Amino acid sequence: MSAPTPRPGRFVRSPVVLRDGQWWLVSGASSILASDPTFTSTLDRFAALMAAADQSVAVLRTEQGNPPASRCQGRR
Repeated sequence: MSAPTPRPGRFVRSPVVLRDGQWWLVSGASSILASDPTFTSTLDRFAALMAAADQSVAVLRTEQGNPPASRCQGRR
């Protein structure tokens, strides 16, 4: 399985937006391109972790209602 890809958009309650593969700091008045490599690599890692968490939650939701295999095996 490949690593989840961060989705474009804003982090919740954050002034950071991923747009066309670039991180932007936005406010009501303007936007500034985030160009510091340390900062943007941290944002990349955080976005990848958030995407992985979203994917895990989606898998759990689809499996919800299906009994775990360990509960059903060997019992009658």
